[in-house]
Amino acid sequence: MTISIDLAAGEQLKSLRPSARLPALFVGHGSPMNAIEDNDYRRSWQALGAELTAQHERPQLILCISAHWLTRDGWALTAMAQPRTIHDFGGFPPELFAQQYPAPGAPAAAAEIGQLLRQPGSNAPLLLDDGEWGLDHGAWSVLKPMFPAADIPVLQLSMDYSRAPREHFELGRQLAALRERGVLIVGSGNVVHNLRSARFGSAPNQAYDWAIDFDRAIGSQIAKGELAALADFRELGAVAAQAHPTWEHYLPLLYAAGAADAQEAPRFFNDSFQAASISMRSVVWGQRLPPARVRTTSPDTKEKS
Repeated sequence: MTISIDLAAGEQLKSLRPSARLPALFVGHGSPMNAIEDNDYRRSWQALGAELTAQHERPQLILCISAHWLTRDGWALTAMAQPRTIHDFGGFPPELFAQQYPAPGAPAAAAEIGQLLRQPGSNAPLLLDDGEWGLDHGAWSVLKPMFPAADIPVLQLSMDYSRAPREHFELGRQLAALRERGVLIVGSGNVVHNLRSARFGSAPNQAYDWAIDFDRAIGSQIAKGELAALADFRELGAVAAQAHPTWEHYLPLLYAAGAADAQEAPRFFNDSFQAASISMRSVVWGQRLPPARVRTTSPDTKEKS
């Protein structure tokens, strides 16, 4: 069952004023080190944040769906006033653990959005988390370069990992209306993510055959506006199983794609690989002007390994 929401029919969102439609993003976040290294990925996030604020009105709120917050008893929203910065990784240098992103939360908006959105399947409102979670590295590692002032409130939406991909896409469809209430939708994961097969030190244009094949197939669906078909990624068979031994890094794409309009031309950036098995392909829907400083790699230049 598809649920749609109409923000114009009432005053459900008193905390957020109507706005021109803001973009929806999916960002491939890759290694946590991208948050602090001076590389193409981090520079592209910095450029994108500057371009979005120049081309659109300042977001009233950022709603982030990260690969790193999974629940199994329903979908939840962070609802604390000051979400903590979570360092959910190990084996990295102290500089990375010292990173903080002190963006405020938005408890009132979280309560309103939680009541407005509906859990796929049960039609129940979303759960609210007022202290257990915060902002994990899937959120802050990309938001800090994009919006370094940390002065835009941020909510994280969990993903119920027990539910089918189609239901994640359907919840993304509900998020679309929030784009007209000053909410920037940011999905953060990876189109391909298989750490078991990682080959650290590989060049950005080098990847496994199956990684390139899956990345190209998903990129083609996005380019054609076949957004609902993204939920059927497992039908790609063996390459899907290799690209995602587990699905959590793919699912955030379904939220961003669900929040997008199939008629909005997507803009790809960072369409290269880390460690031969992590696709950094990222996409923006609804950006008014093309990115001026975002480096991309043509799929035709990628080398299979």
